[in-house]
Amino acid sequence: MNAPGKFSKSMITAEPADLNSPAAEAVRNSLRRFPEEAIYVYSFKESRMIYADGWEEVLGYRDDEISMLEIVSITVPEYAPFSNELNDKALLFILNRTEQLEEYSFTIELKKFHKNGRAVPLIVRVGVFRSENGQVTEIIGRNQVNHSISLGKVMRYAAFGPEKSEFEEQLNKELFRHFAISDKEREALRLVAQGYSFKEIATEFNVSVSAIEKRILPLYKRFKVRNLSHLVTFAYENHILP
Repeated sequence: MNAPGKFSKSMITAEPADLNSPAAEAVRNSLRRFPEEAIYVYSFKESRMIYADGWEEVLGYRDDEISMLEIVSITVPEYAPFSNELNDKALLFILNRTEQLEEYSFTIELKKFHKNGRAVPLIVRVGVFRSENGQVTEIIGRNQVNHSISLGKVMRYAAFGPEKSEFEEQLNKELFRHFAISDKEREALRLVAQGYSFKEIATEFNVSVSAIEKRILPLYKRFKVRNLSHLVTFAYENHILP
């Protein structure tokens, strides 16, 4: 089993949710779960899971046995280091914000082990569920099975929130040593692959040409490619682009 990241390790426990508690009932009445989706709500105040739903359908664990520590630990090994570091860096960024906290979230595509040992492809979205006095008190994770995604060796993620650009740029800087690509970088790369110039892409996104260069050019070093055509080929071969 995998260990959580250094920052997250101090914040998560192996305590499952009491699904008969008033807190769990309140969450149950406020959330809708979709087919092949598993949800959790974790409380930093109580240092425990306060709600879980859909885990037996998705990963074979009963809702009253799954814990935050278990969810982290069952990430498939090739995705675990990046996933753990992304969780750490994203939470650090969000926990340093004080306003519009419920609007922050991030996504990652990865695989987790089912209780029977098989790997399940998931799109995971983690966000702020509740805050009090400018501090995050609860987070929510939505884990959606996605059989259509083709996961290569490049990790894919995205950041959302009032300071989306700063959030994603901070993650890019912190996670540079990993084989990973952000949603913003992938969108720019998609247009490059379609033959658009940096100037045309900048116009499309209403940003400067240098802003587009900062999204594309660092990918050369990250993915060890020589030029733009090599980068596009790499992107297709590793399922970054459809």
